[in-house]
Amino acid sequence: MEATGTDDVDKLKTKFISAWNNMKYSWVLKTKTYFSRNSPVLLLGKCYHFKYEDENELLPARSGCTIEDHVIAGNVEEFRKDFISRIWLTYREEFPQIEGSALTTDCGWGCTLRTGQMLLAQGLILHFLGRAWTWPDALNIENSDSESWTSNTVKKFTASFEASLSGERELKTPTISLKEKIERYSDDREMQNEIHHRKIISWFGDSPLALFGLHQLIEYGKKSGKKAGDWYGPAVVAHILRKAVEEARHPDLKGITIYVAQDCTVYSSDVIDKQCTSMASDNTNDKAVIILVPVRLGGERTNADYLDFVKGILSLEYCVGIIGGKPKQSYYFAGFQDDSLIYMDPHYCQSFVDVSIKDFPLETFHCPSPKKMSFRKMDPSCTIGFYCRNVQDFKRASEEITKIAYQKIKIHNL
Repeated sequence: MEATGTDDVDKLKTKFISAWNNMKYSWVLKTKTYFSRNSPVLLLGKCYHFKYEDENELLPARSGCTIEDHVIAGNVEEFRKDFISRIWLTYREEFPQIEGSALTTDCGWGCTLRTGQMLLAQGLILHFLGRAWTWPDALNIENSDSESWTSNTVKKFTASFEASLSGERELKTPTISLKEKIERYSDDREMQNEIHHRKIISWFGDSPLALFGLHQLIEYGKKSGKKAGDWYGPAVVAHILRKAVEEARHPDLKGITIYVAQDCTVYSSDVIDKQCTSMASDNTNDKAVIILVPVRLGGERTNADYLDFVKGILSLEYCVGIIGGKPKQSYYFAGFQDDSLIYMDPHYCQSFVDVSIKDFPLETFHCPSPKKMSFRKMDPSCTIGFYCRNVQDFKRASEEITKIAYQKIKIHNL
């Protein structure tokens, strides 16, 4: 009886923490993000322009970025579709218990693991789908204003909280079936893309069997002295991701590897060795590589001199984002406008989704609205990611990275 009482207290504590975080971060969702019409927006190597010829007003974002009077400006819809298509991985609750702990949520401590997952997910999207791919249903994601989005989410959470106290399971939100979605696709290529899209998301599911799920990442983190409930830094997460990809036993992942730079230095010979080794004897193709570079952009605070460096990195087509954030708050940085970084926030706690179900809902894995943060608020500790499809691609990327990032990232050709 005593153990049961302790479990009930732990569950109530978990619910309280989730409720507190959702109330705290609902204000983030409620806050409108403004984009200037006069400056280009860069998103993972793609450039978008929202400018009107005769207007110089600011552009408020509603579920992305639309003009207040609902007139589309420049490439706004293209930007919205591109941003929403990136995979969003956030705090989750009520997932299977993490081995060695009583935790069934990562709320309050797992944000850097989540941003690491987002970076890896973007690398896998480039690998399987390419940078030009966008999710056909992206613009169908919740399109109400931020206040409605917040109130709906809070209502849903309140219902979930009350149900958990009374021992009931949360009702599933009705979604369009996979069959109905596939019927909308015009050709086999789009169907294959949808299959890859779902497969990538399933690899990040919150269950012990998911290859890059939280449970597996925590297991790999134990070798770095980390455990469930600890806070993880960007550099530690880089090595956890490398280990997770190395240990992944899936035929689709044999053609990709991860290299982690040492002291901001990328050794070309080591990268090429990783790309060329362990390939099947009958397969002459190089492996793709995701290069992760843990860096520190200053002392206690980020040095403003590195602003152009960060902009240059996010402008590269090879870039898969940055695991960064503010002190003790990790964000996934994917772009910028002027001196502000564009990011996805993992701190919103959502319900567990069983990705083993054939037509599991995708909506909560895609962020409806971009957020912006001044570069000056960025924590100096971060990890930068690049994707190269083969050795030739790596050599081209090395030249571009060297031109832009010579002040911080060194590439040694040994």
